[in-house]
Amino acid sequence: MRVLVIGGGGREHALCWAIAASPLLTKLYCAPGNPGISAHATLVPIGQLDITALVDFAALEQIDLVVPGPEAPLVAGITDAMTAAGIACCGPSMAAAAMEGSKVFTKELADAAGIPTAKWERFDDAAAARDFITRRGAPLVVKADGLAAGKGVVVATTEAEALAAVRDFMETGTLGAAGATVVIEEMLEGEEISLFALCDGIDALPLGSAQDHKRAFDGDIGPNTGGMGAYSPAPVFTHAAETDAMDRIIRPALAEMARRGTPFRGILYAGLMLTSDGARLIEFNVRFGDPECQCLLLRLKSDLLAALVAACDGELAHFDLRWHDRSALAVVLAAKGYPTNPARHTPIGSLAAAEAMADVHVFQAGTEILNGALVSNGGRVLTVCATGPDLASARSTAYTAVAKIDWPDGFYRRDIGWRAL
Repeated sequence: MRVLVIGGGGREHALCWAIAASPLLTKLYCAPGNPGISAHATLVPIGQLDITALVDFAALEQIDLVVPGPEAPLVAGITDAMTAAGIACCGPSMAAAAMEGSKVFTKELADAAGIPTAKWERFDDAAAARDFITRRGAPLVVKADGLAAGKGVVVATTEAEALAAVRDFMETGTLGAAGATVVIEEMLEGEEISLFALCDGIDALPLGSAQDHKRAFDGDIGPNTGGMGAYSPAPVFTHAAETDAMDRIIRPALAEMARRGTPFRGILYAGLMLTSDGARLIEFNVRFGDPECQCLLLRLKSDLLAALVAACDGELAHFDLRWHDRSALAVVLAAKGYPTNPARHTPIGSLAAAEAMADVHVFQAGTEILNGALVSNGGRVLTVCATGPDLASARSTAYTAVAKIDWPDGFYRRDIGWRAL
């Protein structure tokens, strides 16, 4: 098979690494990719949102399967465009990608499908939102309706924080059109978990659980980020809890989407809160998380490419996945100043020393080659991952590998996995 992966982050590096190991693969491309991905795939200088150019390239190179990594091209309709050109694409249609593209859509879907979620209200008018906050009181969660690159959710413990979020999103317009409508919902209490499933429109296979670390600094303080680390599996999320969440959250969502004539195919990511009343839905995403993807794929025994093809072909009812009985932990190295103003073009050394360690994989994200040297070119720059017989050993190995990397202008959290350990 000839395969094109779309994206250029750590998630896409892990996807290319896993797909490159498939005996089904003939040729692998990645657009636009990054220097680390070039070890597994031929890089194509096309942006992830240049849908016309991506379709033209896929047709010219007789691509058999397209695998979009990020959410933006899915919400923009990359799957529809590829399908119209007769090219298989493992991702939801634009209509189905609204499960991530619109918070209002997801909340309405959950209500229609009987999926347990937080009580919520929609607001298109800032004055009405402020009035609701004043009447309801804190704590509350304020969410921008549209895609906001992880910056559209404010967990407000005070009324002032909630009112400030409404002002920023709806009046100041810090998120553009994405913040014109907001969802305000009750704040759920419990432990947050990510559950992933591979879907073919009707059936779904669980891809396991992970726990992300969104805050920038140790102890879960500082600004929200795209994710500073993760581990899988999450011990708090038992096999029984996973089975329950598949039955009460994932499969009802698939059934409702199929009923609407917009079946969901691809990777479905359910952000869950494990409350005293069981798992409740926080959000849906329509792709792998980053860095959760890196952890999950290190534990996958089965051929990822074969699984993606089965999802596209509607054959998951006859498919199964095998997993290593090991833990995986990922530590993100970010550029100083991230997430607001990350330093760029700072040299990164001794990467080979970390990569030479047993049970360690370093996935690149915001990197580039400048004057023959590897330098940073983004906020989240590297994901250092390790596996082990248990989470403690995976964590120890990961941090030993991190210490070998020479990058004075980077920073990382030193407490990834603290909830479990």
